[in-house]
Amino acid sequence: MLGLLLLLQVLASCLWLGHGEVVEAFKGECAEFFYEKTPPSGALRPQNAVRICQKYDDKFRFATLYDKTNRIPVYSGYKYQPGNATRYDRWFVEPQLINKTYDMNMAEEGDIKRKYHINSTVIGQNQAIDQDYMNLKDLDRGHLSPSSHHNDDKWSWATFTLTNIVPQDRKLNQNAWRNYEEKTMRHKNQGCNTTYVITGAVPGNTKVPSGRVNIPSYIWSAACCVKDKKPLKAWAAIAKNEINKNEVKELSLRKLENWLKKLYNGTVTLFKNSCTLE
Repeated sequence: MLGLLLLLQVLASCLWLGHGEVVEAFKGECAEFFYEKTPPSGALRPQNAVRICQKYDDKFRFATLYDKTNRIPVYSGYKYQPGNATRYDRWFVEPQLINKTYDMNMAEEGDIKRKYHINSTVIGQNQAIDQDYMNLKDLDRGHLSPSSHHNDDKWSWATFTLTNIVPQDRKLNQNAWRNYEEKTMRHKNQGCNTTYVITGAVPGNTKVPSGRVNIPSYIWSAACCVKDKKPLKAWAAIAKNEINKNEVKELSLRKLENWLKKLYNGTVTLFKNSCTLE
C-alpha cells in the first residue's frame, strides 16, 4: 500500500511539472499577461505550437506561443512596465520543450546538460539553441518581449530566452524598431494604468545558416491601454524584416489585424472586444 501511494505521488509530481510552464491553455497566473485574460485567437495557431508560461526564478514573467517547427515564437504577451533594469549576458532555453518532467524554470544550456546528462542536439529538437544564432550576418537576436519593457532585473533577464527571440534584421532591430520600443511606446503609454502588449513574428521563406530557425518576414506589435480598469486606447506597428529596410509602420489595431489576416490567411483577433468597451 505504501509503495502504491509513493508511486501515485511521483506520477502526480510529474504531471504537475508537465503543466507548470508548457501548458494546454493560458489560464491562471499566465492569463494575467493578456487583456481581459484572453489570449489572441484565430489564425495565430501553427500546427506544431506550444504555449509557454515563461518562468524565471520561480515566477511567471510573460507568456509565449512557440512554433516548434520554425523554432521561433509566434508571439509573446506581456505587461508594459519600462524601467532601467540590467540586461542578462547569456541565453536561456526551455527545459520542458526537451522533456515535460524537467524543471519549470528557464535555464542555460550548460546547466541543463550537466543536470540531465544530455547534449545540445537533444536540447534543440524542439527549440532554437545558442549555436543557431552564432555569427549571423546582418541579423540580431530580436526580442518579442523586450528587456527594456520591464522595470526589474529578474523580469528583464527572463526575456533573454531563445523561445522569445527571432532572427531580426540588425539595422531594423537597432534603429527603427528600437525607436518604436523605447520612444514611441513610452509616448503612447501616457495616461495608461496598465498596458497589455502582444508582439509577434510572421514566418518567412528563409532560414539561418544552421537551417533550423526561420527568419520572419514581418515583425508586428499591438498594445491595449487600460485606465481605471477600462480600455482607453489601442495602437499597433508592423515592420518588414528585410535587410536595410529599417522602417516601422504605425497603424491602428484594426488595420494591423487586417494585415495579419492576409499574412496568416485567416482572421486574427489580438485583444478581446478589440480593446474597446462592449
